[in-house]
Amino acid sequence: MEVVICQDEEQVGAVAADRVIAQLHGRQTPVLGLATGSSPLNLYAELKRRAAAGDVDFAHALGFALDEYVGLDPKHPLSYRETILRTVVEPLGMNPDRVMVPNGFVADLAAAAEEYEEAMREAGGIDVQILGIGSNGHIGFNEPTSSFASRTRVKTLTQQTRDDNARFFAEDETVPTHCVTQGLGTIMDAHNLVMVASGPAKAEIVAAMIEGPVSAMCPASILQFHRRAFVIIDEAAAANLQYADYFRHVAANQPA
Repeated sequence: MEVVICQDEEQVGAVAADRVIAQLHGRQTPVLGLATGSSPLNLYAELKRRAAAGDVDFAHALGFALDEYVGLDPKHPLSYRETILRTVVEPLGMNPDRVMVPNGFVADLAAAAEEYEEAMREAGGIDVQILGIGSNGHIGFNEPTSSFASRTRVKTLTQQTRDDNARFFAEDETVPTHCVTQGLGTIMDAHNLVMVASGPAKAEIVAAMIEGPVSAMCPASILQFHRRAFVIIDEAAAANLQYADYFRHVAANQPA
């Protein structure tokens, strides 16, 4: 795991964009793993700017979203399909027909999850998986106690996650209780992982992920086992790191 501490959220987006573009360089059909939520928005904004400048072209890219709510119509404005189309596909100039989202609106969810796994295998795997981290340490919707070997499946959301996401829903709307999410084992199959986190609210869980024990109680801690995991955070999110100065020293003294 490589940890980069940036000054602020904007720099997080710029540094993360550098990593994503570097890992996609030279690939005729790059395959992107796409996260939703607020954490990667600056990264997507920077990728949009780079695409507009001609530094990168996503027209032929394939995209696979991390997760989707169960029981929410794909055309609902808060479905992750609509969110991905609005915040990633359109801004980056991706072809919407080449972007897949888990199907949480079918009778046979298990079969849909397996089909999603097969689609990723047929694409040759994810070249770069973009990740955020939930306040309880989840990546995708892999809540605490999730199996490190898990694959794409239905998952029950914790009350904390539902409370965190309630701000996106109207007062008279019920926050979904279940989702279809890539599993931790699925995420770890990606060739490269780029996680972004910012703000003081993430400081405690970021420290647990990076410096704590690898534990199912902090699902994101599994990234410690990935050989090409890049964790890019701002100073506020790094506030609880015991080895923050060391991470800064490493970043400033890369071998030539």
